[in-house]
Amino acid sequence: MNKDLVWKRLNLYQSADMTQKLLNRCYKNMQIDNHEIKSYDNCYPFIYFLQHGEMYYSQAEHAPIPIKPVLLFYGLIHLIKACLLSVDPDYPESTSVLAHGVSSRKKKKQHYQFMNDEIKIQKMGLCTHFSKKMFHVEHLEGEKIIMKDLFYQVPELDDCFTFNNECNIFHILKKNTEYAIPLSILDQYHLTLDSFIRLLKDKNAISIQTINHDKNYIIIKSTNEDTPLLPFRFHLTKNSFCLPNKQAKYMYYPELIIHYLLLYNLSMIARYETEWWCELIKTTPTNDYPFISTFLSITAEKTPYLIFKYLQSKL
Repeated sequence: MNKDLVWKRLNLYQSADMTQKLLNRCYKNMQIDNHEIKSYDNCYPFIYFLQHGEMYYSQAEHAPIPIKPVLLFYGLIHLIKACLLSVDPDYPESTSVLAHGVSSRKKKKQHYQFMNDEIKIQKMGLCTHFSKKMFHVEHLEGEKIIMKDLFYQVPELDDCFTFNNECNIFHILKKNTEYAIPLSILDQYHLTLDSFIRLLKDKNAISIQTINHDKNYIIIKSTNEDTPLLPFRFHLTKNSFCLPNKQAKYMYYPELIIHYLLLYNLSMIARYETEWWCELIKTTPTNDYPFISTFLSITAEKTPYLIFKYLQSKL
C-alpha cells in the first residue's frame, strides 16, 4: 500500500461520526464506564491528533534532511496519541506521560558514530506509556539501547546492510497459509528445529497446523491467513514477511517502538548536535549517512502504514 493511499485511508477517521463509533466500540470492549460519553469527548482530540500528525509528515516530505527528523518525530508523536485514545480514554491522565520518556547522551564523544550511540528508556513518559497501553510491552525502563541494534530491526534497511556485507533479515516465502523459512536461520539463532518451532509457538507468532522441511526451508502451514505476529516483520517495499537475522530482545519490540526510539535520537541530534549533524550531511564521512538517510525515507512511509494497521485492528 503506497503512502498516498495510507493517508487517504487514515483520512476516513476525519469523520466525527465514524471516529466516535470506533472509540465507543473500543471503550465498550474494554468495559469502560460511560463509554459512550467518553467516545464523544475524545472523537475530536483523536481527529486533531491525526490532522496535526499528517501536517508534520507533509512538511517533512518537502523538508531538507537537516530538519526532517524533527518533523517526522513530532508527526509520529501525534499519530501515536490518536492511537492511545483508542485504548486509554483518559489520556493524558497526568503530565508524566507527556515527556518523551527517553534520554540520550548529553555530549557526543570524539569520533562519534550514530550507529554506536546509546539511548536509555526512562520509567515515565510517552515511550513506556504507549508501549504498555497499545502493545502490552512492559519493563522497558532502564534499557540501554544501541542504534545499530535498532537498525537491525527495520527490514527495509536490508539493502544498506547487504552493501556493507551484513544481513539483517531472513526473507520468508509466503503462499496462502504456507510460510517457507530458510533453514539456515537455525544456525543464526543457535536453535534446533524443535526449539525454533517452540519459540514461534511460545510467542504466538503463528498458528501452526503442520511443519515440514527440506534441505533449504522450514515449511510451516498455518491454520489461517492472518498476518503473522512478532517476531515476523512486514517488509513494506517488497510486500513480504521476514524474520530478524539474529535473536535479540528487540525482535519482540513492535516496530512503532523501534521507529519512535530512532526518530527520538535523530531529532535530538538534529536540534542539539548541529556541528556533527551538518558535518555528517555535508561530508558523509562514515556509514552513518546512508543508513540515516535511507531510514528517514523508510519511516516517512512505514510509520503511517503501521498506524493505519493498528487502527484497522480496532474495527
